[in-house]
Amino acid sequence: MNPKLPYVLLVGAAVIIFILSCMLLSRGRQSPSCESQPSVVEKTGSMSQSLVFADLTPEEMSQVVRYLQGKLGVPLVEASRAKPSDNCIASVDLQVPAKAEVLRFLDAGGARPAREALAVLYFGNQADPNITEYVVGPLPTPVYHRDVTVQKYGGKVPYHRRPVTGKEYMDINTLIQRELKKAPRFLAACCESDGTNLVILTTAPRGFKSGDRMTWFVLFHNVAGTGYYLSPVGLEVLVDHGDLQVSRWQLHKVFYNGQYFASTGDLEQGFVAGVLEVVRLKQPQADAVLGSMRPRRPPESPGPLQFEPQGPRYSIRDNRITFQGWSIAFGMNPNTGPRLFDIRYRGERIVYELSLQEALALYGSNCPGGMSTRYLDGSFGIGRFAYELVQGLDCPYTATYVDRHYLAETDTPKTNQNSLCIFEHDSALPLRRHFSDSQSFYYGGLRKNTLVIRTISTLINYDYIWDFMFHGSGAVEVRVHATGYISSSFFHGQGTDYGNRVGPHTLGTMHLHHIHYKVDLDVDGQLNSLETQDMEYEFVKDPWSTQNTIERPYLRRARLEKEDEAAFPLNAPMPRYLSFVGPNPNKWGHPRSYRVQIISFAGKHLPTNSSMEPSISWGRYQLAVTRRKEEEPSSTSIYNQNDPWTPTVAFADFINNETITGQDLVAWITVGFLHVPHAEDVPNTVTVGNGVGFFLRPYNYFNEDPSVDSSDSVYFSSEQDTGACGTNPLACLSSAAACAPHLPPFHFGGFLNLSLAPPLGRL
Repeated sequence: MNPKLPYVLLVGAAVIIFILSCMLLSRGRQSPSCESQPSVVEKTGSMSQSLVFADLTPEEMSQVVRYLQGKLGVPLVEASRAKPSDNCIASVDLQVPAKAEVLRFLDAGGARPAREALAVLYFGNQADPNITEYVVGPLPTPVYHRDVTVQKYGGKVPYHRRPVTGKEYMDINTLIQRELKKAPRFLAACCESDGTNLVILTTAPRGFKSGDRMTWFVLFHNVAGTGYYLSPVGLEVLVDHGDLQVSRWQLHKVFYNGQYFASTGDLEQGFVAGVLEVVRLKQPQADAVLGSMRPRRPPESPGPLQFEPQGPRYSIRDNRITFQGWSIAFGMNPNTGPRLFDIRYRGERIVYELSLQEALALYGSNCPGGMSTRYLDGSFGIGRFAYELVQGLDCPYTATYVDRHYLAETDTPKTNQNSLCIFEHDSALPLRRHFSDSQSFYYGGLRKNTLVIRTISTLINYDYIWDFMFHGSGAVEVRVHATGYISSSFFHGQGTDYGNRVGPHTLGTMHLHHIHYKVDLDVDGQLNSLETQDMEYEFVKDPWSTQNTIERPYLRRARLEKEDEAAFPLNAPMPRYLSFVGPNPNKWGHPRSYRVQIISFAGKHLPTNSSMEPSISWGRYQLAVTRRKEEEPSSTSIYNQNDPWTPTVAFADFINNETITGQDLVAWITVGFLHVPHAEDVPNTVTVGNGVGFFLRPYNYFNEDPSVDSSDSVYFSSEQDTGACGTNPLACLSSAAACAPHLPPFHFGGFLNLSLAPPLGRL
């Protein structure tokens, strides 16, 4: 016998044991080192089907601009410089193809729909000033354009309905600064100011009747490095800026500390005459200003950090994300914000479109600006103002960050870098579990790991965190959290009837947030019906003891037939189970369906006898289900903000009692909350308790919980070694995740594209 043979056999056995151990630890796949996490962004060699929903590229936007400049035959001024009396390109965005065309392409091998853009133009330099919308295509090299304004809105869109541009705000600010110079002694006494250190905040809508363009602007002390929203000086001015000639704009009214004046000159005279009660405010200092977010303590050791020990488990190809059976096409509308298309689970389409429609903030106050404010944030730009996310705070440090591009109020495309993030989230909560302590002893469970798509919009003072979450159970969760600064009024008189005092002269004004979503569900196909289920009690004689009575709960089912039946008023009771039902049963004979479950504590809707209520009539309903129509793509319009009295789109008109049985249906969902600001909203409103949303949950859609197939499942019995990797994958974590990831250096470039000019309003 060779004396070296035992050593060779011993070494060989050790190698085999090592290899087997590595296989168990990796659970069937090789673990990449923590120093080199794999990229989740896949490059495609051929055109992906999901690109039919993809946002326009900067190159496509530029092509559309060049085409329009050469083909319309009218002078076009760059929107950032355009006066109301000029023509300009206001915005360019994707024209989403008709659903029927898309489905023929995706599901039936039909031709790819033409890729087109929607261009919005303001025509101020013509006899009949108006807003016109053109569809331009095909991209990337357009050769045609067609006016779709009349087709979409039934007529031309009046010019006064256009959103206020940055140039218009600048001209308004110039006017206000000029008028403030007429009250120098008052400003010095009230605010230690000559007017140049005051900043204005716009309100909306702008007047009381169709055609008005008169806006209250609230003035605040401006302090570098902190929000000015908590430092009102008590002065508000009403500006008439409806004329096409800027030189004819004028200050219409002045308000100070509960009193109204015809002009700043009258305000000055009242001060000099001693008939005006002046609250003398000192210019706030940056280190002590109310609402400062500067840290008050030095940093300590970092908190828990989430990372993927073997690399991300999702992948991104173009505008499509895939994750454990989920497939989602994502994008961003510059006005209405995040939008998702063609959401599939295990290859089956569940949702064709899931998109944010509008965000309403409606205020109360005893100051004119606050009491008249009803912001419709889509007209300001929910998607356009989704800025760069801060890694490790807005999203996990190692999340995937994606750029978004837009063209609005400029002829040059802009990029919000890293403004959308995607990550897998361990919620630190079991998705399901059971510990058996009778008959047999075992444990079974599954972690609640969720794919999250997130973006955050900053609408001047408020920050809205938009989340779309996809669970292993086949459920979709949609949630919005509000944070940022409250808007405030100057505290005077009976101010506490409209909120709480949060500073020496600051009233946190009560307001409601109502958020509206469109959900085009296709459950087991396009043809769906609506079914409700709820509990009732029936009183029955005890079958085995007839002298006794049992209050027996039973399930009351109903199939809703008409749109009017499926329009549920805000804050009114609605069936606890409401489901979109497909045409086919599951294994157990029940129709395959998805349940809509709403989580909301919305404030009261504006009374229906309000002259502007039709413009936000979607807010009447917590849920309304209508037949899908190509001519009803959105529940609102960016033009509703500045003419709510004659709305361009009135959602209530969508509900006309049509049949909703076996049809292509859309759920329109309103969520929200009433916010009465309080001391703890300073410096900022926290997200805790300020999150609302809804779930789309499978209800007999599957034959069992689909997460039973998850490779993350854990099961072990009392007869097994729970510390063995082969038995319990949790026992492998200490080895599989023994190292921290190699984190990329922190980078944030979110200020690079912002103007250094003082803020002028809700730009």
